[in-house]
Amino acid sequence: MADQVLTEVADAVRLQEGPPGVRSVLRALRRLAPASTKDLSRATGLPVPIVAALGNELRRRGLVTKERPSRLTEAGQDVVAQLGMDLSLDATCRTCDGRELVIPEVLDEAVRRLRALMESGPAADMAIDQSHCTAETKVRRVLALLTAGALPGGSLLLIGDDDLVSLAVAVVGDVLGGPIVDKVTVVDISPEILDYIQKVSAGLGTRVETVRHDLRQPLPAALHDQYDVAMTDPPYTPEGARLFLSRAVEGLRPGPAHSVFFSFGGKSPDEMLEVQREIMALGLVTNGYIRNFNEYEGSGILGGVGFFQHLLTTSSTASAPAQGEYGGPLYTGDKRTRQRAYACVACGEIVPVGTGARWTSVAALREDGCPRCGKGPFRPGRLLPAEQPAEQRPAEQQPTTAAQTPTAAPAPTPAKAPASASAPAAPATRTIGWHPPTPEARAALTLRAYPYVTRQADERDLPAIGAFEAEIARVSFGEDAIDDPARWSARLGRAMEKSKEGMIVAHAPDGGEPVGWCWVSVNQNAMTGDRYANFRSLAVSPLDNRGDVAELLLTAGLEFCLTKGITEVVGRVHVGNVPMRTVYRKFGFDPTSLSMKLFLPGTESEGTR
Repeated sequence: MADQVLTEVADAVRLQEGPPGVRSVLRALRRLAPASTKDLSRATGLPVPIVAALGNELRRRGLVTKERPSRLTEAGQDVVAQLGMDLSLDATCRTCDGRELVIPEVLDEAVRRLRALMESGPAADMAIDQSHCTAETKVRRVLALLTAGALPGGSLLLIGDDDLVSLAVAVVGDVLGGPIVDKVTVVDISPEILDYIQKVSAGLGTRVETVRHDLRQPLPAALHDQYDVAMTDPPYTPEGARLFLSRAVEGLRPGPAHSVFFSFGGKSPDEMLEVQREIMALGLVTNGYIRNFNEYEGSGILGGVGFFQHLLTTSSTASAPAQGEYGGPLYTGDKRTRQRAYACVACGEIVPVGTGARWTSVAALREDGCPRCGKGPFRPGRLLPAEQPAEQRPAEQQPTTAAQTPTAAPAPTPAKAPASASAPAAPATRTIGWHPPTPEARAALTLRAYPYVTRQADERDLPAIGAFEAEIARVSFGEDAIDDPARWSARLGRAMEKSKEGMIVAHAPDGGEPVGWCWVSVNQNAMTGDRYANFRSLAVSPLDNRGDVAELLLTAGLEFCLTKGITEVVGRVHVGNVPMRTVYRKFGFDPTSLSMKLFLPGTESEGTR
């Protein structure tokens, strides 16, 4: 009976890990309850959307409570008992939380300084799998180098450094009173990252060199065989792991026992087998491995964590085949195998583009022109299911994605912007951060967001809007969130009765449930009487062109502000909501304040003794 439940749940969500994956979630629930989806993801190593889908299936069978954070019901506890998992024993170190390293108090200042540097540093680029690790993780990585004996002294090569580990090494040295490494060299393709590292490190006393280089190409000859230790946090694909590790090996001095510190995100057993094969092919051996060592901002789909692996070179490393120039798939987005439909604007012809199609890229299609009329340009459509060729589907019938249930949505991009009592005081000199798009830019945005368009929201949209607001609350407030969609729908319904202005949804032209939601309100400063706009909500379903639809909604919201004569717009976003912070920065918003939160004792049991 219990084994059958495991099989049924695994089959229902098409879980690669099968029944053992369901068992691991039940075991984690038994041990951690009450537990959030993120807690369960971290405990099991399964992605957040997968854990959410499993939780939904278990709820449908009455095994998990509907209330969140989740617990096992009596029926769920019976199943756990039948499976022999009713023993609750946790041997995880409560001091280090299983990470094996604890940041000493002397480095608390380093954590604070690195947080400030992150806030003013370059934003993460999600398209190339960037997701910045926390300030605590940066310091732990430096401690790992020290604990392994790789530091102090010697030279360190960083293969990619969007995590600013070079600055962490410099800041830790500054806090401790002197450099802890002879030389740090950063190799990265981003001029923004390299310029920021140079600017900040100049005053910290540590020698930091930067080299702008595309890691698809072999390292410059001047960097070969020069370094004592290397570190990398590559794109989370087997190809990314091999490429970045191979560049690390190129830079290390010849001989065995040189260290490579390797960070990576949790994957399925089959995918991790590929990664381990790549490590072995380079002649590297694992010397240490810590799960959930790395914590990331904005990496919601992986539970915000990744593992940290200490690798050593061997006598076989030098004879491993060198990685030459690389032109294949590298980032997660590059690994998509499904084709996308493109519609010729001139004649309406539908053309599949992607792996296995006549044209593998839209650039190649543009160069050749439409196969029917020889013209273009081409409007992107939806990803195509493998069983249905694009030619069988007219452009106006490209499938659309309705608003999805929040628990199944990967890496949500909503932001909650609660109304402020008053807008911040205007600076003496204003910098205009945004201008309405030109007709050409507006046409390009419309094309990228196709087939979705915007309109004013109304009562028929309330169920979808309620689901968006519930997800926004979860992202912003975690376990304290009010995440009942019905309550949000009722609240927004009352707001609509007063005014629908500034309430905008994105949807497919043929109607259907909204796929995005934006709410802008016009407020008045109680002290000065000045009017300003407040971005209260923005959320988009997990579409293929999700970022473009978000941009379309935000543009519509700002254009609404202009029609009302508004010249100042404010918005609040949770500090951990990196995707929304990135969107704000892209549109020219500048951070002007930081909300601080403090909890005080509210009952006798919480008081001091």
